[in-house]
Amino acid sequence: MKRIHLPIKVDATSNGEFAPAPVSPLLTRAKQHAVALLTDNARRVGLSRRDFLTSLCGAATTLLTFNAANASIGNTGGRYDLHRDAGLDVDLAAQTLGGDDFIFDIQTHLIDPAGSWRSSRVRAGMEGFLKRAPQGSCGEDDPVVCFDAEHYFKEVFLDSDTDVAVLSFVPLPAKINPTTPSEVSQVRDLVAGLEGSKRLLLHSLVLPNQPPYKQQLESMEQAAAEWDIAAWKVYTQWGPDGVGWALDDPEIGIPFIEKARELGIKNICIHKGFPLPGLSPKFTTAEDVGRVATMFPDVNFLIYHSGFEMGRREGPYDPQDAERGVSALVKSLQDNEVAPNQNVYAELGSTWRFAMRDPTAAAHVLGKLLRYVGQDRVVWGTDSIWYGSPQDQILAFRAFQIAPELQERHGYPALTPALKRKVFGINASGAYGIDPQAFRREAKNDVVGRARTAYARTPNPSFQTYGPSTPREFLALLKQRGGRPD
Repeated sequence: MKRIHLPIKVDATSNGEFAPAPVSPLLTRAKQHAVALLTDNARRVGLSRRDFLTSLCGAATTLLTFNAANASIGNTGGRYDLHRDAGLDVDLAAQTLGGDDFIFDIQTHLIDPAGSWRSSRVRAGMEGFLKRAPQGSCGEDDPVVCFDAEHYFKEVFLDSDTDVAVLSFVPLPAKINPTTPSEVSQVRDLVAGLEGSKRLLLHSLVLPNQPPYKQQLESMEQAAAEWDIAAWKVYTQWGPDGVGWALDDPEIGIPFIEKARELGIKNICIHKGFPLPGLSPKFTTAEDVGRVATMFPDVNFLIYHSGFEMGRREGPYDPQDAERGVSALVKSLQDNEVAPNQNVYAELGSTWRFAMRDPTAAAHVLGKLLRYVGQDRVVWGTDSIWYGSPQDQILAFRAFQIAPELQERHGYPALTPALKRKVFGINASGAYGIDPQAFRREAKNDVVGRARTAYARTPNPSFQTYGPSTPREFLALLKQRGGRPD
């Protein structure tokens, strides 16, 4: 029997920065139950199973099944708030899952299948990871092509409601660089078309603690001159000797931030959380974020993953137990008197995707960030294309609600449609200088808008994930990177 891929992709896939986490037995059984319900519901409404899967009823059926499974063990701090018949009535499903939100995904990735990295010494490690069965099912003979510009365009801009995305651009030598300038140019051309719409922005990786330090700062000048860079991305945990750096390090962090200010590109994306394997965890936490936020009030510090860590279940904020995870970010802001809605942003890439499994922990993650970082400073990111199309993350967030008792007990806000619109795109648009309303007017009939209209007649989502899903695949990807961040 052909394997059915659920429209809400709860599985072990990682973004390559942490070891894949197996799905719990409870959710494994829930996924199996969802497959049976999807088949039955498709029959009841007179649709083929494939057509039902691609409808909002398919996503609603899956989310309602997850609700029931979590409720059976009292995991009810959050839930997917859908009408009980949404799995059978598309209008009921659309009341929650439909939407015309401006969606700005500030963390996405792709790979160049024709890059010279494929002939380098790391080829075996990368291709060993890429050749697992799911990649081959994207329809290409070469599974690496599943990560290219055209598949990125389909997964992000056709199979999801994403309007604008930020793409990780890594200015490394071509022989070791899976994300080459040529592939970045291709996807940007695909997205912009003749209209030149700015649906795709770039951030540039910087390794300010790799000697010689001066050369790293000069590379920022080069990137800014050659590309329309919208932000910088750094990994404070990474270091050539396995030891990272602090954002307020006077020899590394401060010169880097000052160079960003000098170049007029004041968005700095910082990996915090998800400790990188084989590296010291000392600089993983966000304890230094509040310190530099007060030093540089004109710089936007976008905290990728919001400090979230695997293997640590998030609960309410307790300053006496806030050494790691999302709470460490909150504590850093409070210790340095950084009020909500200032120059620190909490990004949800991989964080929301993993938290979707556990509604109570998800409620605490979102609740803490919205209360302490600010309702105007929690921003949307998905880490796609590692997780395939981000549409399932979008639909799950549209449906998610924090339980009223947690709102009352911990001061968490209700996830109103207006607040979700802020998270989806309005909050990040301010940092990146985008006017959502003007953009939507101009982009309505651009190349993406026209392609979406045509694609909607015969949609063909893959419901696939593309990142490593087993320890072996994860280690192969680490080998390819040679310990360097992406």
